[in-house]
Amino acid sequence: MRLDSNLGTTVIEQDVQHSPRKGWHQWLIGRPLQTADAPHQTIGKAIGLAVFASDALSSTAYATQEIMMILAVAGSGALGYVFPISIAIVLLMAIVSISYQQTVHAYPGGGGAYIVSRDNLGELPAQIAGAALLTDYILTVAVSISAGVAQITSAFPHLYSVRVEIAIGMVAFVMLVNLRGVKESGITFAIPTYFFVIAMFVTVGFGFFRHFTGTLGTVVNPPEFSLEGALVVVTPLLLLHAFSSGTAALTGIEAISNGITAFKEPRSKNAGITLIWMSSILASLFLGVSFLAGKIHAVPSEAETVISQMARTIYGGEGVFYLAIIAGTAVILIMAANTAFADFPRLSAITAADGFLPRQFTFRGSRLVFSRGIVALAVIASLLIILFQASVTRLIPLYAIGVFMSFTLSQAGMAHRWWKSGHLAEGEEIKERGSVIVRDAHWKLKMVINGLGAVSTFVVMIVFAVTKFNDGAYIIVFLIPSVVAIFSGIHHHYKVLAAKLSLENYNTPMRVAHHKVIVLIAGVHRGSLTALAYARSLSADVTAVHVSIDPQEAQRVVDKWNQYGDGTRLVVLDSPYRLFIEPVMAFIEGLLKNRQPNEVLTVVVPQFVTSRWWENLLHNQTALMLRFALLFKRGLVILEVPYAV
Repeated sequence: MRLDSNLGTTVIEQDVQHSPRKGWHQWLIGRPLQTADAPHQTIGKAIGLAVFASDALSSTAYATQEIMMILAVAGSGALGYVFPISIAIVLLMAIVSISYQQTVHAYPGGGGAYIVSRDNLGELPAQIAGAALLTDYILTVAVSISAGVAQITSAFPHLYSVRVEIAIGMVAFVMLVNLRGVKESGITFAIPTYFFVIAMFVTVGFGFFRHFTGTLGTVVNPPEFSLEGALVVVTPLLLLHAFSSGTAALTGIEAISNGITAFKEPRSKNAGITLIWMSSILASLFLGVSFLAGKIHAVPSEAETVISQMARTIYGGEGVFYLAIIAGTAVILIMAANTAFADFPRLSAITAADGFLPRQFTFRGSRLVFSRGIVALAVIASLLIILFQASVTRLIPLYAIGVFMSFTLSQAGMAHRWWKSGHLAEGEEIKERGSVIVRDAHWKLKMVINGLGAVSTFVVMIVFAVTKFNDGAYIIVFLIPSVVAIFSGIHHHYKVLAAKLSLENYNTPMRVAHHKVIVLIAGVHRGSLTALAYARSLSADVTAVHVSIDPQEAQRVVDKWNQYGDGTRLVVLDSPYRLFIEPVMAFIEGLLKNRQPNEVLTVVVPQFVTSRWWENLLHNQTALMLRFALLFKRGLVILEVPYAV
């Protein structure tokens, strides 16, 4: 197709008939998808629940246990506070869910904390929200996978010694599934997700039936729970500490608002319904587990989880139903990482598009997913698992502070958005990068809802930071500002680069008055003569350079050059310390120092190209090393002339 611009310059658009080569990677992650296939990769509500709700739903497997871990230091009597604390957490969950319901409908293109903060609070709050969320997603993978492995080792204690290896293997598996695409990962994980939900409702329901019929009983052979030092008194600070640990149940609620674009049209409606489903299931199961854990006198322990104790008490042993609930819980915990794998790449791509992360994160892979973000998440989460030895209790203190910071910024941003909406006249609108603001008749009510959400989550964030500070939360307190500093450094680089590449006040490119070409030769052969011929096509001022390490070899090079060099001057650099790169660099720096105005210096490097990849290992990669060494020199052009051998 031929396109003509207004200036008369002809632009030709040509279709290239090209299909990616088949290889092992296609077998591993599937055939490449065309850009036009993107609309067909969206998902419905049922699959969306599996993709985006697995993180939130999985927290029912460990949130109750984390509350109990804190209260147990005050003795078994303090465990009676588990259920009241769980009710308080569910009330907070309702506030946050209603707040995010408004966000989903206000930002149909995706309204995560980063975008909401960017459009309503400014650049710095957006960076803080982005840093908090990205950190939280990394911890989501580490915590959920570790918790899943803990369920497995509860049923099979002999695997406890290899829990780290199992966890890393699980991370790799979830990574590969996500590299195949959002739709495929959703279909893959849908059955296990619904199996877990049904199994948990059946287990909790049967547990309530046995409790009210007086046949439930208590845990048989509970795991040991040793306390170091004297028992402490139940204080408001202890209860707040336990409350903050249990708020891990809220992690993942924001995931749907971040991934609206993955849903089928109408996106906001489908995402909003999925959010309601998720919150309802989460609240029901969380309260049910907390209630039954108290009735069976479950003991918090890393040796056996509360879910395991509850299941074998309800089912009267470790039979088929017990193994089913353990398997379902382990799978949902491992799949909870899928929520992070769905959202982390999207958020990193948005952040990178704004210039706060490397631009490479904006590129989609062969399966239309942000594959670089997926791989980066897997690598960092695996390092965390190794560092903390797959311990949920050691990882949890790092976990929720980031997500509550993002909750606070998101809800504060939404409250400000409704304030702006209320001050618009009918028919007036404000176009922002993430949405269009028009006057809303119910702006006051919506502002109050989001404002209440912001205040509530801010209070929880402060409580969490204070009560968990010595347990490891201090790491996040210092880590998030460090990530924001990295964002700022990357953004500054891109701004400086854009200014230097800008065409504003740009007249004409530099005219080349003289072109000097240097050809680096290790020997006189067909490859070096090909490079020489190319160099002479660029300029008449050509100089060949050879580094002399062995005098006899240097003499042979000089003799052959006199025969085949066609009169081109040859400079031999003596290297008594047998160095190669350093003499060349010194020589070129001297030429650059004495360079004339508008003179261009080009270095031509002959490069062998072997027919098989492994044959490269048999040759010195001199051209590659030279390219890296010369790359940062100003006023220098580096060219490689390949010669197939």
